[in-house]
Amino acid sequence: MTRVAAVDCGTNSIRLLVADCDPATGELVELDRRMTVVRLGQGVDRTGRLAPEALERTFAACREYAGVIKEFGAERVRFVATSASRDAENRADFVRGVLDILGVEPEVISGDQEAEFSFTGATKELTAHELPQTPSGGTPVERPFLVVDIGGGSTEFVVGEEHVRAARSVDIGCVRMTERHLVVDGVVTDPPTAEQVAAIRADIEAALDLAAESVPLSEARTLVGLAGSVTTVAGIALGLPEYRSSAIHHSRISYEQVRGISDRMLTQTHAERAAIPVMHPGRVDVIGAGALVLLAIMERIGASEVVVSEHDILDGIAWSIA
Repeated sequence: MTRVAAVDCGTNSIRLLVADCDPATGELVELDRRMTVVRLGQGVDRTGRLAPEALERTFAACREYAGVIKEFGAERVRFVATSASRDAENRADFVRGVLDILGVEPEVISGDQEAEFSFTGATKELTAHELPQTPSGGTPVERPFLVVDIGGGSTEFVVGEEHVRAARSVDIGCVRMTERHLVVDGVVTDPPTAEQVAAIRADIEAALDLAAESVPLSEARTLVGLAGSVTTVAGIALGLPEYRSSAIHHSRISYEQVRGISDRMLTQTHAERAAIPVMHPGRVDVIGAGALVLLAIMERIGASEVVVSEHDILDGIAWSIA
């Protein structure tokens, strides 16, 4: 076993996984997994720069993670930064700060690299073991997989069997869509208007057209959904009294459930969404846009359900250094 630490810094959140990995057997033993909403991408779509307060929130989380990594004695650390830091003019400030705190330089990866990691993390178990039938029935897990990672700034689409066949990253993340269409005079519309929702939907459909140019979306037989928007939708669909990763991982959520939850998130007030037991405070204002991205993808490919994975880019990063 090799003890590794993987850090994924996205537009909305930063996450840490410390795990023991055995490449020979494909076994990954999770020791610590945590997430902090830091909203690093705050205003990047509008200003092109990382805000000072967003950087400080991110550095505070890095200091916490440095303590965890030291406590577990990870032999190798890899820090991967995605959409927000790719887009920012002042990303050198971000790189210097992370290097000072964690002793490793963040790798600002491309969307294609991000997709590769996500696919590996999400499907490694699925390629080794078929999922059992759900109590209510459901379809067997079939290849090829379409893995969709709905992040804060971008969404990655990856089609493959055991390995990636095609991938594309497009700019329709939940934070980006919220800031672009739902923020008026610095305040998120509560709830959104029909016109605002239609504008988000138009952006999503245009991005799906772009993704389809590179990725054979229609060939997918199993849709696998990753990241906070998808796992939050799953938690709501399952009616969980609190966020429980073990219940959400490999759950199968129907198209009808996703459609109902998307409609609900886009018509409720901030207070109503915040009162949902599984809702993380950092997702209250962006879950509507995230759920709509998932719904539009399911409609585009005709998916009757989405298999939800808690294993994603973090797990892929861990395997890459094991």
